[in-house]
Amino acid sequence: MLPTANYKLLTILGPTACGKTTLVCALAHKLGAEIISADSRQVYRGMDIGTGKDLADYIVDGQPVPYHLIDNCDAGEKYNVFEFQHDFHKVFLDIQRRGKLPILCGGTGMYIESVLRGFKLPKVPENTVLRQQLEGKSIEELSAILSQYVSLHNKSDLDSAKRTIRAIEIAEYSLHNEPEFNEFQPLNSLIIGLDIDREIRRERITKRLTERLNHGMIREVKSLLDNGIPAEDLIYYGLEYKFVTQYLIGELTFNEMFRQLETAIHQFAKRQMTWFRGMERRGFTIHWISAELPLEEKVEKVLKIPYLP
Repeated sequence: MLPTANYKLLTILGPTACGKTTLVCALAHKLGAEIISADSRQVYRGMDIGTGKDLADYIVDGQPVPYHLIDNCDAGEKYNVFEFQHDFHKVFLDIQRRGKLPILCGGTGMYIESVLRGFKLPKVPENTVLRQQLEGKSIEELSAILSQYVSLHNKSDLDSAKRTIRAIEIAEYSLHNEPEFNEFQPLNSLIIGLDIDREIRRERITKRLTERLNHGMIREVKSLLDNGIPAEDLIYYGLEYKFVTQYLIGELTFNEMFRQLETAIHQFAKRQMTWFRGMERRGFTIHWISAELPLEEKVEKVLKIPYLP
């Protein structure tokens, strides 16, 4: 059993399609713990299939596993790392007060690192002049501009022009303004990473994408559009919501949508792993275990890892 008294937090991370949700739910059930999601899109209500919430996994042996920061704002809103950092700490302190172990789990590296390192994050207002200057530029041009800034922005999520412009806006603001908030201290966490062979990951991504498209993902996006969420807002969220929206509004054929989305998810997973390897270079110890092991074996491997303060 994990020596839970020795640390404040357990963290489970890994790229998309590696099986994080199944593992974290099994661990939380076994340890009587509560899960805090670190996923930049699962915060949105109504965005279920495309974000892979897999809420059925949060029932283990007939018992619900408590989870947080899923479905806590409406689709169409613009949730960000600043809000995540503050929401995380509210939930984290509440779980601690109740004597439970918090488990942070997700694939959004910037969200995870923001709380583990205690980033100083300002609340950045919109810069209308800058947005006008950047309007019309391609993602490639915007990414080149962003790369000129010394920034830890989570580039793994930047697959739409609007998100990249927002990243530039944050970087530009940070260049000229001292952070307004520094109330959060770094957190000592045991970090578990799920490692998966690249070819197996690619096979899982393609299989999962096909299943999602066959089981309501297009209907989900159409429902969001029908409920009044502008297409450009859904495109802002990237990946499934970007490409399926472009298909529904006639910008892409079904085959073009599938092919481009499949490629984008593969690229996204690669960027996630680049971020996690970067965390190791920045001083974090990540205990990697194979995602391909049976669930019971993965749980036992986690429970046997000695805590390294």
